[in-house]
Amino acid sequence: MKRIASIITCLISIVVFAQKENLVQYVKPIIGTQRMGHVYPGATSPFGMVQLSPDTDTIPYAVNGKYNPDVYKYCAGYQYDDKTIVGFSHTHFSGTGHSDLGDFQIMPTVGKLQLNPGTADKPLSGFRSSFSHKNEVAEAGYYKVKLDDDNILAELTATTSVGMHQYTFPKTNDAHIILDLMAGIYNYEDKNVWTFVRVVNDTLVTGYKQTNGWGRTRTVYFAMSFSKPFKGYGQKNFDTKQIYRGFWRKFNQEQNFPEIAGKKIRMYFDFDTEEDEKVKIKFALSPVSQKNAIENMQNEIPDWDFEKVKLQTQENWNNELNKIVIDASNDNKINFYTAMYHAFISPTTYMDTNGEYKGLDQEVHKAAGFTNYTTFSLWDTYRALHPLFNLVQTNRNSDMVQSMIEHYNQSTLKMLPIWSHYANDNWCMSGYHSVSVIADAIIKGSYKGDANKALDACVATARKRSYENIGDYIDKGYIAAEKTDISVSNTLEYSYDDWTIAQLAEKLNRQDIYNEFIKRADNWKNNYDASVGFMRPKLADGTFKKEFDALSTHGQGFIEGNSWNYSFFVPHNPTALIDTMGGKSIFTKKLDNLFTMHLPDSFFAETEDITRDGIIGGYVHGNEPAHHVAYLYNWTYQPWKTQAQVRNIMKMQYKPTPDGLGGNDDCGQMSAWYIFSSMGFYPVAPGSSEYSIGSPLVNNAKINLENGKTFEIVVKNQSDKNVFVKNITLNGKPVNNYSIDHSEIVKGGKMIFTMSNKHN
Repeated sequence: MKRIASIITCLISIVVFAQKENLVQYVKPIIGTQRMGHVYPGATSPFGMVQLSPDTDTIPYAVNGKYNPDVYKYCAGYQYDDKTIVGFSHTHFSGTGHSDLGDFQIMPTVGKLQLNPGTADKPLSGFRSSFSHKNEVAEAGYYKVKLDDDNILAELTATTSVGMHQYTFPKTNDAHIILDLMAGIYNYEDKNVWTFVRVVNDTLVTGYKQTNGWGRTRTVYFAMSFSKPFKGYGQKNFDTKQIYRGFWRKFNQEQNFPEIAGKKIRMYFDFDTEEDEKVKIKFALSPVSQKNAIENMQNEIPDWDFEKVKLQTQENWNNELNKIVIDASNDNKINFYTAMYHAFISPTTYMDTNGEYKGLDQEVHKAAGFTNYTTFSLWDTYRALHPLFNLVQTNRNSDMVQSMIEHYNQSTLKMLPIWSHYANDNWCMSGYHSVSVIADAIIKGSYKGDANKALDACVATARKRSYENIGDYIDKGYIAAEKTDISVSNTLEYSYDDWTIAQLAEKLNRQDIYNEFIKRADNWKNNYDASVGFMRPKLADGTFKKEFDALSTHGQGFIEGNSWNYSFFVPHNPTALIDTMGGKSIFTKKLDNLFTMHLPDSFFAETEDITRDGIIGGYVHGNEPAHHVAYLYNWTYQPWKTQAQVRNIMKMQYKPTPDGLGGNDDCGQMSAWYIFSSMGFYPVAPGSSEYSIGSPLVNNAKINLENGKTFEIVVKNQSDKNVFVKNITLNGKPVNNYSIDHSEIVKGGKMIFTMSNKHN
C-alpha cells in the first residue's frame, strides 16, 4: 500500500509540474563552478537551510600560521577542475569571496576502513574518491555522481532543512559511511570549538557542532537517520593536543560507544550490502536543538522515498522559476534560469519547522508570522538581488527585512546587520547597506511591518559613531585616509546609504531625519579631486593624499575596486556627479575610457578575486561597485551606449559553461544583474522607485507578480546585432525617457521594445 501511495503522490506531482512550463530543465548548477564563480553544484531547495554538495578538496585556511591563497578557490567547497571528491557536506555559501561552513561531511566507502581523506594526487591513500564529469549530473534540487574508486553511485536531494542521500553500493561485507565532523570550508587549527554526538539507536544519531570562524559563535545541531540498521560503528579523535581527558578513559570510546565529544572527530558506520543496494540517509539541521532537528526531519521527509523528495523539491524550484517566463534562445534561457536559480538560493531560511531559531543574543526566539532568514551578503545584494525580490519575491523580502529588524532588536550594539549568518554578524565589507534594502522595500510597498520603527533602526545604525569611522564621517564629511585603508569606499557608500535613509524619511514625513541625511548624502563630494578627475583619499588636514594611482587596488582607499570604478559610485545622484566631473561630454569620454582601456598585468597581482575573465577594459564586472556604471550613459547625451555596453557585458560575462561567470556570484548579485538586464531595465539606485532602461536580451518576458497581475515585456526585431532601442511603448503610450517606475510594473501591463542595429 505504501508503494501504491508513493506512486500516486508522484503522479500527482507530475501533473502539477506539467501545469506550468518546465523551467527546471534550463537550470545548470555546474555553471560558475570553474574558476571564479564560487558556486556549488549540489542540491538545495529555494532559500533552503541545507546546501548538500560535494567538496573536492580539504585545503586549509592557513599553512605554517600564514594565509594560504589556494584556499580561495574553495569558498564553495567545489572546483570543477579537481579530479577527486572528499565528501558531501550540508552547508555552503553560494558565490562568496570568503567562506565558512562545510558542516557534517559524509562519504561512503567500501573495503578497508580509512579515516583520513588522503590527498588529491593519491586518492587511494584515504577515503576520497576520483570521479569524472561524464558520470556527474547537477540539476536544481538534485545531484548525482559516480565515485569511481569504490564503485558507489551517490545521489543527493534536499528539502528546506533536511538533506537526503542515496548511495548505491556493490555487494560487500565492508561498506562504510563516514561522518567527518572535523571537515569544514576555510578550515584551520582550533576552528572546531566542540562536537557532540549521541548514537540513539542503530539507525538514529544526533549531535551538534560549534565552530569559531567567520561567525565566531556558530552552533549547528543535527539528526542523522539511516534507512537500514548499521552493524557497528566507531570514531577516532584526532585532537592530539587535548591534555586533560577526564575519567572517560575508563571506556573504550573508539568502538560502539554511544556518546562522543571532542574537537576533532570522525565517525564511521558499517554495513553489509547486496549488489546495487541503496543505503539512504536523512540528515536534518537545526539552529536550536537535536530535538528540533528530529522534528524537522519528521515534518519534511517522513518516509524513505528519495524520488518523491527529489520530485517535490524540483516542483518547488519550478514554481519559483515560473515567476518570470521568458522566450529566448536556448543558451540565453540556460543563462537566465540558472541565474534565477542562483538568485533564489540565499538568503537562507534560519528557523525550524516550529518557528524557533537562535538569535543574535544566542537565545532561542520564535518567529511570529514571518520566516526568519540569514546569509545577508548585503554589500553585494542590496544592489540588484533585493530589488529583484521586491518584484518577484515580495513576501519573502518583507520577511527578510523583518529578520534584519529582529537582528537589530537582539543586538547589544543596536545595529542592523552588515553581513550576517547563523546568529552572527561577521562585519564583512563596507557600508551599512541593510538600510538600502529596508528603504527600498518600504518605498516599493513590500514591507508589511512598522515602517517608522524600521527607519529608527536605520538611523541608529547610521549614527553608530564607534563603527568603522562613522563618527569621523559625521564630523568631517569624509573619513581621513590615516584612519583606514578603505576611507574612500566607506565615505562613498555611507553617502549612498544616507540618501536611502533620507528617501525613507521623506516618505514617512520625518522631516528632521530627512534634513540630516540628505545633507550627509552629499559627502561623496569631499573625496572628489577635480585636479585629477577621480575620487581620492583625503588626509585629516583636508589635503588629498599625494601618493595616488587610479588603477591600483592597493593602498588607495578602496575595497575590492580602484578609483576608476569607484569614482562613478554616486548612484543616487548621477546628475550631480556629471556636473562635478565637468559636464556630460567629459563624463561620457571618461565612461568610454573605462570600457576601452587596457589594464596592466600589475593590476591583477594585487587582486585575489578578479582575473581578466571578469573585466571589460577597466570596467570590473566581477566585483560589484561598478554594476550600475553601464547605465550611467542614460544621464548623458549618448544613452545608446548603455544599450551597447549592457548587451556586451551579458555576452562576455555570462555563458552556459562551467566557467561561465566572470566573478564571484556573491549570493546572487551577479545573477540578479543579469536577470534585470536581460529584461531591459535595472535599479541603478535602490531606494528610488525608478529603473533605468537598457537593452533587453529576451524575445519576451512575463513577470508573474505576487499581487496576481502580470507585466509583459515584448521585444520586436530582437537579434544579436539589434542591440539599440528604437522606441518603447508602455500600455500603448510612448516612453520618452530612459526609465520606468516600479509602480507602473506592479500595476501590470505591457512594455514593447522595438530594436534596431542603429542607435537612436
